[in-house]
Amino acid sequence: MGWLKERVTRDGKVRYTAVYLDIRGKEQSAGTFSNKKEANKSWQAAEAKVAEGRAGDPRRGRQTFERYVRETWLPNHVMELRTRENYTLYLERVIIPEFGPMRMREIVSTHVREWVTKFHKGNLELPQRQKGQRAKISNSPAVIEYCMVILSAIFTTALIDQVITVHPCKGVKTPAVPKKVRRIITPEQFDDVYAALPNNDMRLFVETDIESGLRYGELTELRVKDLDRATRVLTVSRVVVELTKQFQTDGNRFVVKGYPKDEEERQLRLSVQIVKKIDAHIRENGLQAEDLIFAIRSPEALHEPPLRVVPNPDELGLTEPNQKGRQYQHGTKTAYISAKCRCEYCRAAFSIYRAERRAVGKDQPRQRRTVTTDGHIPRSWFRQNVWLPARSAAGLDSTVQVKGLRSAHASWLLAGGADIQIVKERLGHGSILTTQKYLGSLPEADDAAVDAFSRIRRRSA
Repeated sequence: MGWLKERVTRDGKVRYTAVYLDIRGKEQSAGTFSNKKEANKSWQAAEAKVAEGRAGDPRRGRQTFERYVRETWLPNHVMELRTRENYTLYLERVIIPEFGPMRMREIVSTHVREWVTKFHKGNLELPQRQKGQRAKISNSPAVIEYCMVILSAIFTTALIDQVITVHPCKGVKTPAVPKKVRRIITPEQFDDVYAALPNNDMRLFVETDIESGLRYGELTELRVKDLDRATRVLTVSRVVVELTKQFQTDGNRFVVKGYPKDEEERQLRLSVQIVKKIDAHIRENGLQAEDLIFAIRSPEALHEPPLRVVPNPDELGLTEPNQKGRQYQHGTKTAYISAKCRCEYCRAAFSIYRAERRAVGKDQPRQRRTVTTDGHIPRSWFRQNVWLPARSAAGLDSTVQVKGLRSAHASWLLAGGADIQIVKERLGHGSILTTQKYLGSLPEADDAAVDAFSRIRRRSA
């Protein structure tokens, strides 16, 4: 119960200070007013807010979902940095717009089912995308399941904190997530990609990835001290996390965690040939114990303007007719603008045109772009500038991804007869069930079954 304290000012006027007890029983002020009515309203409002934070008080369930998430759950829920980044994205784009204005105690399973149905049918009204957020939120079963995990975690915490008495997500099903066939890069495909990589540093980076099976954040955080070149034992004890600008602290794009994903250091042995190559790389670059083995050592040199061949329009033919039925020569800026042609020749012609204008001070020439890094290799830069061009040159499709190198390491080991427990420990899997998924995942793994069937099928021949 709150109360008022009266005091008289120098000019003889009476003022009323609204007083209440906080959750720890300490006296607090809710403001000073010129009349009792406003002062009483103030301490009553403050007391109601305190009651929302007191266990067992039914008034706690009156707070809105958005307020509970922003003020209580999200700031105090312990999670990894990238997990917080992903959770915040889906909360802002998908979950809070739907449940935000509703009071916590009024949300029931019916509301959650309706939300799942609208999400699956693509009928959710998403707020306008903010800078730094992805342009499109997929309504695939996998994304719906992930968002359901977030929503369920919020209500589980609220139930434990006695904010609500019933868990709204219990009994609510999401669309089935089909299990896709695991596609593993074959040794022949890897050799094709390897040959198409731009330089020796990137070849060593990719070869170390597939020979060690490290996660990308573990590989890019490897330092000279982590590899015992005499015994060929590599110690994995850290991982680097790459954050978007919105979640960076003090402008740091990369944050090093003192433990890998499984929260346990592990050691694995590398082949003689890859250790020799890494040793030569370390000596050639004069690297010390604390230096990154793989790093961008000169970010400014990464964005040298590409050399373009000036297209010859006479040899390229005409574009498709535009809305007015007109056609233009390929390899010209007119085709790029008027026909909206985006072939490589028209884009090259327009790029050359813009570069020439900027060179003479027109079109507000900007400074050359650089990679924002402290030496770690950004995942997006590696993908766009190294992996995708090499994959394209090797004639492979989008199923061959960077993260697939870790999967290939596991599959190749198991196909070669390695003990599954050893493979589990090398990869840092929490469960051997995860490792078992890579058994028989190479394309030729089913050949033995086909041969066995053929022998019986042709027995009567």
